[in-house]
Amino acid sequence: MKLLHALTRTRLKGRIGLTDWLSYGFLLAGVVLMLGPALWLAASSLKTKTALQEFPPSFLPTGQKEVRVAEGGKPLPVYLVPRSDGTSQELALSRRVGLMGLFIDPNAPDAEPVRARIDEARPVREIRLAWENYIEPLQRLRFDRYLTNSVLVTVIATVLTLLVNSMCAFALSKYSFRGRDAIFVLILSTLMVPVSVILIPSFLVITSLGLTNSLWGVILPPVASPTGVFLLRQYMLTIPDELIDAARMDGASEWRIYWRIVMPLAIPALAVLGIFSVMWRWNDFLWPLIVLNREEVFTLQLGLASFQGELDTQWHYLLAMTVLTLAPVVVIFTFLQKHITTGIASTGLK
Repeated sequence: MKLLHALTRTRLKGRIGLTDWLSYGFLLAGVVLMLGPALWLAASSLKTKTALQEFPPSFLPTGQKEVRVAEGGKPLPVYLVPRSDGTSQELALSRRVGLMGLFIDPNAPDAEPVRARIDEARPVREIRLAWENYIEPLQRLRFDRYLTNSVLVTVIATVLTLLVNSMCAFALSKYSFRGRDAIFVLILSTLMVPVSVILIPSFLVITSLGLTNSLWGVILPPVASPTGVFLLRQYMLTIPDELIDAARMDGASEWRIYWRIVMPLAIPALAVLGIFSVMWRWNDFLWPLIVLNREEVFTLQLGLASFQGELDTQWHYLLAMTVLTLAPVVVIFTFLQKHITTGIASTGLK
């Protein structure tokens, strides 16, 4: 009811003014820009391979209507064929010779076939949901193995990211020592270093540790994040120092203060970093591509790359599997969006 009241509220009582029209138009345009590509992706994932190649493209997953005239026979495409009396009739194309086609009536297959030009007949289209785009890849690929690897990488990396970055942020926000600000500036300065610059050194370190073709080689390098340290430090600065001093006077250890006092109070910021980490790890493609070369340890993003060949790309399978890989991130964001908005507002992250 609150949402409905907010959507129907106007500046002028009892009528809609120009400002209301502009506001609703702006909001509608924002919704289309944000949700339009996602809806187009979902609709395209249910199109057949032929429908994806049509131009101009259509939003709805439509395809040419087909009928099976003889039992056990091949489905025949249906066309709207003009007749000599000016009417049109839906007929199935049984054979084609050049520009001429031999059409039969699906309701009377034994009747005399109709000869007509193909370019004068219009294909009959209907809504056709290609669920095989989802079923066939799941049966053919080791999707369960890719999913398991992606879940392990995402969950373990996210937990380690929250733990490592929160400890660093706790030290930089609640301890006073020489060089603290310099260390924080040094950490932030790493944001200006492109990822491509550190790929080779990171790979050499992983190779020397024997972590190639291992999920740990994908998990460990990105655990320490300057973005996470900045976000958590800014939030922990808002936690009163008096609360920590009181805990120390009661005999609480530094680890107990961190784990039992600071971490629960920093849940909104941890939720923000958590969703960021999930998106980073779940969608990561470049680093797993460098570290992993055995199919047994492939993540979902590497598994999706198998649909892209040198000469042909199976777009109908690729789009369907992309929708499945997006679903977990959408679910997580839906449940954590309250904490995310609170945490962003509290930390001043833009």
